Amino acid sequence: MNTKAITLEEREKILGWKLIIPSLLIICSLILYPVAYNIYLSFFKVSLDPRIPKRFVGLANYRHILKDSGFWTAFGTNWLFTIMTVAGNVLIGLAVALLLNRKFPGRWFVRAIVLLPYVTPVISTVFVWKYIFYPIDGPFLNIFANTLHLVKPNVDIVNNTKNAIWVVTIFNIWRNFPFAYLMFLATLQSIPASLYEAAEIDGANVWHKFRYITLPELYFVMGALVLLRGIWNFYKFDEVYLMSKFANTLPVYIYEKAFSGLPEQGVAASMSTLLFIILMVFIWLYVKKVLKW
Repeated sequence: MNTKAITLEEREKILGWKLIIPSLLIICSLILYPVAYNIYLSFFKVSLDPRIPKRFVGLANYRHILKDSGFWTAFGTNWLFTIMTVAGNVLIGLAVALLLNRKFPGRWFVRAIVLLPYVTPVISTVFVWKYIFYPIDGPFLNIFANTLHLVKPNVDIVNNTKNAIWVVTIFNIWRNFPFAYLMFLATLQSIPASLYEAAEIDGANVWHKFRYITLPELYFVMGALVLLRGIWNFYKFDEVYLMSKFANTLPVYIYEKAFSGLPEQGVAASMSTLLFIILMVFIWLYVKKVLKW
């Protein structure tokens, strides 16, 4: 009996590895290899011209980064963008989920409409937002400049280094809060109604029910959302670059270093490596200290 049990267990392990290996091969080829090759390139001076061979420079690229004021400016902007967008995504997603968890006529329709920013192709929404902030006859300037006189007329807000990051931040919050809303709503619907009924019998008000029932139930989802959105937004490139090349976040700055002007791909690879290391440290600290996994 013992031999059969061991044999069966071994067969299950072999089957498990057979099922996992295809996924591991895909991960290694699409994720681990590019990361390893990027780290390798960070020690070389690399040209886009294939006729010019790459030259080993050791830690020179990393020393260059430490003296690059543009890198540190983009680094600070990137943290600001990440913190504001993650907070906006999570808080607005939570507020909308709490509202749409209540029963009212047409709730199904409103729930569907709320998801539109997230499911609409990014290129379409970017062009709409660019039109809204268009400096000649965009709706934003027509209202805030010509009607309310709060800003100067004909100001190009999107293509302005001072204001572009705020427009991109608002756009990211608007586009991505439905993901958080969906996660929160799914969790809210799984909370037993009997908990709230028992709390009402004990005299709990709306705040007490939220503080002692809803919030603890949402803690894990909220923690996971902050982690996921933090990773995604810290690396966010497509929305930022399409919306405004003047929103100087770190991924945009790395792209400019690698492919624009006089490309410095080795330096860009070093910046990407540092970005990867910083994010890994942040994830480790967050998982250990906040999520306590």
